[in-house]
Amino acid sequence: MTSNPHPPIWTRVFTARMLVALIMGFASGLPLLLTVSLLQAWMQAEGVDLGVIGLMSLVGLPYTLKFLWAPLMDRFTPPFLGRRRGWLLVAQVGLMAAIAGLGFTRPAANPLIVALAALLVTFFSASQDIVVDAYRREDLRDEELGLGSSLAINGYRVGMLLASGGGLILADHMPFAGVYMIMAACLLPGVITTLLAPEPSTPAGTPVTLKQAVIDPLVDYFTRRDALWILAFILLYKLGDTMASAMTTPFYLEVGFSKSQIGTVVKLFGFWATLGGGLAGGILMLRLGIHRSLWIFGGLQALSTAGFALLARVGHDLPLLSGVIAFENLTGGMGTAAFAAFMASLTNKRFTAFQYALLSSLMGVPRVMAAAPTGYLAQRFGWEPFFIACTLVAVPGILLLMKFAPWHPRAVAPHPRPEDPEAP
Repeated sequence: MTSNPHPPIWTRVFTARMLVALIMGFASGLPLLLTVSLLQAWMQAEGVDLGVIGLMSLVGLPYTLKFLWAPLMDRFTPPFLGRRRGWLLVAQVGLMAAIAGLGFTRPAANPLIVALAALLVTFFSASQDIVVDAYRREDLRDEELGLGSSLAINGYRVGMLLASGGGLILADHMPFAGVYMIMAACLLPGVITTLLAPEPSTPAGTPVTLKQAVIDPLVDYFTRRDALWILAFILLYKLGDTMASAMTTPFYLEVGFSKSQIGTVVKLFGFWATLGGGLAGGILMLRLGIHRSLWIFGGLQALSTAGFALLARVGHDLPLLSGVIAFENLTGGMGTAAFAAFMASLTNKRFTAFQYALLSSLMGVPRVMAAAPTGYLAQRFGWEPFFIACTLVAVPGILLLMKFAPWHPRAVAPHPRPEDPEAP
């Protein structure tokens, strides 16, 4: 009796590897808002100057600059647990200690000490992100990357919700120091997962010098066919979605929705729609593959942005707002899952940490640069033309898929990586 070469989807969803991806995603998402919304609330309660609170956003720089030390995690292997789990345990233990230490600072008395403690949190958190992304790439097969990435993203969002919403609720009932101790303890499932999870096999040809860890990954990428087109795609694929999202809250308020309506529909209802979209996207990618998913999910993302233009034309309509938000978050979750899986598939397993950190940092550029002028654009042209423009901005990123990810894969030969058997 022959085995089924295509086992049912649900047998591929509920596996130990997928559970590891989910828990590691949660461990990555939890620290993010501990140095943003929760820390801001603490400093505000302590009477810290608003200017100082604003400057605290600079402690998030390690998330943008993490590619600078990512090569070290490809080059060196700790003397315990292996190249990936060893570094992961170091980052997680350091992160728990930094979060607990941040809880013992005194924002009103010495903001500089608070900033240094918060910087340690973001450094160890960014370091954990580097290794978590590398581990997922090396642990999952290529056809599993879509679902694994979607579960990791969903775990990330749950961690963020626990840190922001849960942390603020706890802060109403106990000192912030206690809240930070609890948040540090919430990372224990991640530590346990690190200890129990298998270490991915180390491919031949991993870097043995720092030069190889820095130069070889760049040479490996830029000598591939269509390397520059792919970089352009990474910059453009979610550009329209990013530009529209940057101005949605002012848009809702100007249309006439109350803060309670925005909080209920956009933040809570939208959160669950995003989780559902990420999970649905991951499952669909098992059938469609990453490339076709990028086409479909990208088109749906653009269509969801057009929904805001419809809402701008109709005006205050709560059922329509709910529908637009549900569709936008659903398709956004699907698109993000496919995008993350695609970037992971680009990396060479010999230096996954550096290549993925660099690509993910590049992905963040539009979030900062393209979002900056959106307020002026909306003010100059009006909401409906602005959202129509955001919809059209999404088209070039989708069309770039024709260069390296056509709908019919046989039209273009694959992009072999050095670890692939068919690579020259």
